[in-house]
Amino acid sequence: MAQVTCSFCGRNKKDVDLMISGIHAHICDKCIAQANQILSEESNTKTNLDTPNFNLIKPVEMKEHLDQFVIGQDEAKRVISVAVYNHYKRLSQPADDDEVTIEKSNIVMVGETGTGKTYLARSLAKILQVPFCIADATVLTEAGYVGEDVESILTRLLQAADYDVEAAERGIVYIDELDKISRKSDNPSITRDVSGEGVQQALLKLLEGTSVNVPPQGGRKHPDQKMISVNTENILFICGGAFDGITRNIANRLNTRPLGFNNKKTDTYGEVNKDNLLQYITAMDLKSFGLIPELIGRLPVLTHLNPLDGKALRQILTEPKNALVKQYTKLFTMEGIEVEFKKGALEYVVDKALEFKLGARGLRSICEAIINDAMFELPSQNEVKKLVITKAYAEEKFEKSKLNKLRVAG
Repeated sequence: MAQVTCSFCGRNKKDVDLMISGIHAHICDKCIAQANQILSEESNTKTNLDTPNFNLIKPVEMKEHLDQFVIGQDEAKRVISVAVYNHYKRLSQPADDDEVTIEKSNIVMVGETGTGKTYLARSLAKILQVPFCIADATVLTEAGYVGEDVESILTRLLQAADYDVEAAERGIVYIDELDKISRKSDNPSITRDVSGEGVQQALLKLLEGTSVNVPPQGGRKHPDQKMISVNTENILFICGGAFDGITRNIANRLNTRPLGFNNKKTDTYGEVNKDNLLQYITAMDLKSFGLIPELIGRLPVLTHLNPLDGKALRQILTEPKNALVKQYTKLFTMEGIEVEFKKGALEYVVDKALEFKLGARGLRSICEAIINDAMFELPSQNEVKKLVITKAYAEEKFEKSKLNKLRVAG
């Protein structure tokens, strides 16, 4: 009688605990256990691919996280939190659910320089479970011209996802400086607007959702170059821009008059707040600024960031997790020096930031001008253990700095 052996591993029947016989083959219990392990791993992999395992963060929790880093801008934070939350839910929608298809809600943020558009996006990246990248629209040109092609945006997203295409296809992209690609003139020209309207038209296919061939290392495309195909249907796009001068379009639409009679406008908005005209912004204003209607239609969610007043700038200096005062305190603590900012000094910094109209971005420049001498000298002076920055100290250092010349020039 021939010996019974496992058809998979070749073990004899006497060497195993159990041997199952078929018509023409046999399998031992050890091979069954191994096959079961392989089967379960394959099933888990397919499940993860079909339904991505996201940490679904509720909009309220997402806004609370943003509040730790960004002062104010409650409306913008609420809009972004809802859009990102819905993006997670959209990706979790079963593929066979053909009743209602959830469309993605691309966002456009409008706000003056230094109000926190890019910082809001960076802070959002800290809690997202999907690949996230920030791209700059100013370097983009229409395909075939000197500059970066629109597809280079997706190259950055691929790099953020470690070239995992499936992960990149459910990522989020922040496109900064959207206003810099506005149409230069309302009248169609016979010459190509390669860094304006041409870029807007090239962005259409990305925002809408299509398969795009992306050069893996970025740069120019070459005929023999290996491309990676990325489907943008599930990528959420958040766009931001200062749109400098758009308030004039808003004022014209609202028919406000800076001087003269009938200064108060009583319409659907009530009395118009001329210090913050951006709160009345609509898609019509974006069109008159120079964005083509097709692009505006693919950015259905429009929000604004309020200009920063003195109170908000003071809070930015001291309250967020990465507040400037906390950063300088940590830098001096690493040298064994305690630093104290007096109230008068902080108010002086805020006043200068308001004077130069640089927003939160200007706070850092002013603080650097005031504290630079101390950061240069004190690490070499072992006997100094405490630095107190008063208003008089801040005035003295700032008056000596080059930044002070801005006031004369202005």
